[in-house]
Amino acid sequence: MVGCQQTTPEFDLVIRNGTVYDGLGGTPANVDIAVKGDRIVELADRVAGRGKTEIDAAGMAVAPGFINMLSWATESLIEDGRAMSDVYQGVTLEVMGEGWSMGPVNSDMREAMLKQQYYGPYEIEWTTLGEYLEYLQARGIAPNVASYVGAATVRMHEVGLEDRSATADELLRMQELVRQAMREGAIGVGSSLIYAPGNYADTAELVALVGAAAEYDGRYISHMRSEGDRLLESVEELIDISRRTGAPAEIYHLKVAGRQNWGKMDAVFELVESAQREGLAITADMYTYPAGATGLDAAMPLWVQEGGTEAWIERLQDASIRKRVVLEMESVDVDWENLALHAGAEGVLFAGFRNPELRAYVGKTLAQVAAERGTSPAETIVDLVIEDGSRVETIYFLMSEENIKRQLARPWVSFGSDAGALATEGVFLDYNSHPRAYGNFARVLGKYSRDEGVIPLREAIRRLTSLPASNIGIRQRGALLPGYFADIVVFDPETVSDHSTFEEPHQYSSGVRDVFVNGEAVLRDAEHTGATPGRVVRGPGWAGWD
Repeated sequence: MVGCQQTTPEFDLVIRNGTVYDGLGGTPANVDIAVKGDRIVELADRVAGRGKTEIDAAGMAVAPGFINMLSWATESLIEDGRAMSDVYQGVTLEVMGEGWSMGPVNSDMREAMLKQQYYGPYEIEWTTLGEYLEYLQARGIAPNVASYVGAATVRMHEVGLEDRSATADELLRMQELVRQAMREGAIGVGSSLIYAPGNYADTAELVALVGAAAEYDGRYISHMRSEGDRLLESVEELIDISRRTGAPAEIYHLKVAGRQNWGKMDAVFELVESAQREGLAITADMYTYPAGATGLDAAMPLWVQEGGTEAWIERLQDASIRKRVVLEMESVDVDWENLALHAGAEGVLFAGFRNPELRAYVGKTLAQVAAERGTSPAETIVDLVIEDGSRVETIYFLMSEENIKRQLARPWVSFGSDAGALATEGVFLDYNSHPRAYGNFARVLGKYSRDEGVIPLREAIRRLTSLPASNIGIRQRGALLPGYFADIVVFDPETVSDHSTFEEPHQYSSGVRDVFVNGEAVLRDAEHTGATPGRVVRGPGWAGWD
């Protein structure tokens, strides 16, 4: 038409008028952000060019996508790639691998995994960790994914489920599995040392595995041997592994468990910060609740669990073994981490059973169930494991609110949900999740930053973004800078809130309006778009880096 000019949009996305937090802790600025393809290409007071999509973020905070440093979305993303509970909080990267990773697997491990699937049946179409991550990407996922390789996983691959030291040849093969995972993009080695078979590894074995990862600039991250009675010794072991390998090390879900141990927090801070002054890169992550969630395996001695779930349950049905197990569970003088003892029967809450006949106990405490059944708490735990044929999903109230706030105030602490990425529908409703699955990140921004002033908003955002990105050694994510991937969150700092509770956990957080992953909207106007642009985010040792 004569006299009309048509201009082609210069950008795919322009976010205007928002208060931009760069993720690095800098002063927020009222600038526009332009995105082309999957990258941020410009930040300016006023971006002159138009975008195919224009977002008005007036009155909103604009931040890098949040990083979940401890994700158990390994199976939930297979069931539902939308990652609803995390996307509604602004999470754009799930970091997996707490001791157990989805690869490498051999035939025996594959058979066991097929029997123990949590949310629903799926085929195991991979052998290595890298193949699993690529399987997720090909299947379609909303967030990005990354993973450590599990120390317990490579042990199971070569040693099996026996409680013994690895032979020299087995250890060499385990190291080579770690190297392969690193070349495929693993972040490093993750351990979980209160559980069988991870606990069967001594420090020397862990040093050998982490040392192999360190050849590729890999990291170490650990659910330590104790978070209670032997907490300080466990922190010292983690620091020693870092010192001996040169690998940065992180404490998974930092906590002090058990009232009798709550006073140890200052000593933990001193151990970590002394190591930092020495030049070691020691950090931690946490979830923002006074309770943890795991299984009843964390309430039983490790020796009875040798050989895996079936062997464990078979032993428990032997009267003499059962008697010994119950005596150890009721003793305060043991050399293993008994979370039920730390929490007390009133502080153990049942969250999920495989056996439908037991699901009436979901939401009840161990004290209540023991009273209903007329058995002691220890006897009840043993019976439920046998009857359910599983470890039984359990919530343990272990921590103090004061210590949670003190941890939050530490500049080297980031955040992880220690949970799957769930939805308020379908198979997920068969289990009462821990509220951290739905609220951990919103709780940092709302309850602890805005409402209680524990940390300023820009510092909270740094701990959700650039700090974890730096700790895992990934490139061009975790900050709003030109050339960085366009993982972006737009949220209302005045209303962002968690709503999930222990009584009613399946409730999404609110206040996050828009979420972009690699430049594509997965949440618009607080509604999931169904888009699945998530990719594998690879660590520093990936063979594909230039």
